[in-house]
Amino acid sequence: MKVGVIGVGIMGSAIARNLMRAGSTVIGYDISDSRMAELEGAGGIAARSVADLAGEAELALSSLPSIAALDVTVNALLARPRSGLVLAELSTLPIEAKLRARDALAAGGIALLDCPISGTGAQAVTGDLAVYASGERAAFDRAAPLFAQFARVTHYLGAFGNGSKMKFVANLLVAIHNVASAEAMVLGMKAGLDPAEIVKVIASGVGTSRIFELRAPMMAERRYEPPTMKIEIWQKDMAVISGFAASHGVATPLFSASAPIYNAAIGQQRGGEDTAAVCAVLEQMAGIER
Repeated sequence: MKVGVIGVGIMGSAIARNLMRAGSTVIGYDISDSRMAELEGAGGIAARSVADLAGEAELALSSLPSIAALDVTVNALLARPRSGLVLAELSTLPIEAKLRARDALAAGGIALLDCPISGTGAQAVTGDLAVYASGERAAFDRAAPLFAQFARVTHYLGAFGNGSKMKFVANLLVAIHNVASAEAMVLGMKAGLDPAEIVKVIASGVGTSRIFELRAPMMAERRYEPPTMKIEIWQKDMAVISGFAASHGVATPLFSASAPIYNAAIGQQRGGEDTAAVCAVLEQMAGIER
């Protein structure tokens, strides 16, 4: 199967590699020349443009950092539309932006699925991802075998936009669990416990979480690069979730309480580091020097 991957950053490149391991031919496009070179080095094909990619691919995926990137992608696809193409949009973006993209692409005969993924860049490498798929059922049925090549599980959630709604719920928990994990690590270290021992013991008990198990080892080692999710990109997700909750009149006190910690990390020039670096922020606040 020929698969187009638009955006081969941290997440997109890991997905592309898994697709190739599963036997698919991957045609990728990214505005970064270095990312394109990495894709070719891994065995993929670098497309000259989004339109060229769409002209070759049987199905396509997009993993994009912003609404602006989605808009540029849509315009590029409509400049030379390929009727019958299915594009699964994997990014975490406002539902309104994806709805606008869906309607615009439909005019060109292209079906857009709303399919955000749950998992970090590190999980993407091992295929430990969950796809929250929504949109036209026939388009989903065509794309489902592709999802199985790079994800552990796929959930079909019905009407377009339900995938994003579920992702916002999941990411709200991720934001809280990440800061909670850092808070627990800092308390333990300040009390004199060995950070590696904290990771080992907490992970074996009821206080653990998937986020603790993924990020606490990084916190223990003060290892925040290369990032599995950059704080500066995570801030975009935080803003989307906050707006979504506000639009439904739902108070999110714990989520809101986590936001200043991420903001402080940005203030400390840690935007390019992994979100686990919130532990360093709390260590500084606690007067811990390692």
